[in-house]
Formats: sequence, structure tokens, C-alpha cells
Amino acid sequence: MKRVLVLCFLAVFFVKPASPIVVIREYYELRIYHITGKAQEETTDKFLKEVFLPALHHAGIEKVGVFKPVETDTAFGKRIYVFIPFKTVEQFIQLPMVLSMDQKYNEDGKFFLDAPYDNPPFRRYETILMLAFKDMPQFRPPKFLTSPSARIYELRSYESATEEKAVKKIEMFNEGGEMKLFEKLGFNAVFFGEVLAGSTKPNLMYMTSFADQKSRDDHWNTFRNSPEWKEISGMEQYKNTVSKANVFLLHPADYSDF
Repeated sequence: MKRVLVLCFLAVFFVKPASPIVVIREYYELRIYHITGKAQEETTDKFLKEVFLPALHHAGIEKVGVFKPVETDTAFGKRIYVFIPFKTVEQFIQLPMVLSMDQKYNEDGKFFLDAPYDNPPFRRYETILMLAFKDMPQFRPPKFLTSPSARIYELRSYESATEEKAVKKIEMFNEGGEMKLFEKLGFNAVFFGEVLAGSTKPNLMYMTSFADQKSRDDHWNTFRNSPEWKEISGMEQYKNTVSKANVFLLHPADYSDF
């Protein structure tokens, strides 16, 4: 009996408790191709579908989102959004080198990568680098039964007047409960990201998704009228945290991974 007690004591004393599971926050690149005309759109689509996405899959990036503005947007036919998730910032930094060593990528993509200077496949492209919010450290690709042309992916950018206001807005999503409200109301959030590098800092960006336009409108009506949102938005510490909100309604391309 004494021996059993001693063993139990030793087990309790020496066995360390299991370490809590730490989920690593992902990094996101949002690449926006600015195009002029149908010819550039078709060339960029061909490159993304047949060359770029397969190369990213080969490099270990399983899900890549490609989106275009809805038909009623003034940006329709002028932009293509590409969302690329990375497990680490090193993966983001090393991607150009990885692609440069991919022989198939460079051969198959020559029509795009080395297009004639007087007939480029796009006007310019910009890159926005983000770090996932701590309360949603990994992106979630949604699943819908509706056709890609009916689905709505809503990308939002919230700019803040100062760095401190931007920090408070991110806090509003995390500790303040705004993100939990999106979850409760079924907004199918794809990601929430703090912008680390981009043209409109300080700002954050996030994307929600819906089966169709009606679902999107109904969800936002419920959100705006919810007691939780009225309480959160009325808190003094979260007032004036957004100086400009940009809303982009998008459809996924038919070759997008989600």
C-alpha cells in the first residue's frame, strides 16, 4: 500500500501537465490584378487556372481563392482578386524563389510571365499582406450548393484614423465579441486579417460568404438589428475606430478552390 502511495506521489510530482495546444496564426496574401479589357481578363484567367494555382498546389498550398467583382460593381471586368494562405511568413517570402525553380510553371506560364511589353496581360497588380486574427487563426473555406455565379463573397476593408484606433477595432472583433456574433449568425467568415503591408494602412480586412445575394442581405439585416451588435457598437472604447469602410461584393471564379 505504501509503495502504491509513493508511486502515485511521484507520478503527480514529476509528470508535467500537457502543454496547451497553440494554433499558429496564418499569413494571407491578397493579390489584386488590375486589368483593362476582355483580352487581359482571359489571359490572366488562363494563367491563374492552368499555371499559377497548380503551381501553388504543388508548393503545398492546397486552397487558393480567386474572385471577381459582381456585375453591378463599377470594378466589374477590371479586377481579379487572388487569396493565398500561408502557414508561415517564411513561406510567403520564399514563394517567388520556389516558383522560379518550378520548370513546368515557368514553361507553361511563359505566355504570361514573359508577355510582350506592348501587350501585357494586366495593367498592374498589388499585394496586401495580412496576419490572421488571434481568435480565428486559420482561414475557413466555405461550402455551398449554389453555383459559383450566384455565391457572394464579401470582402471588407476597415481603415482607421490612427494606429491606436486600428488596434481597438481589431480588439472589437476579438475580445469585444464582433467575431463571435458573425459566427452565431452564420456569416461563413473566410478570414479576418490585420494588414501588415498595403496601401491603406492602418486597416484590417475580412471576408464573409453567402449562398446568394438574398442570403447576404438577410444576414446583414439580422446583424444590424441584433441586440448584441447594438451593445458592442455602443461601447465608448470602440467608437470612431473606423474612418472609412470599403465593401467589395465578389463572385468566385469557376476555377477557384472555394
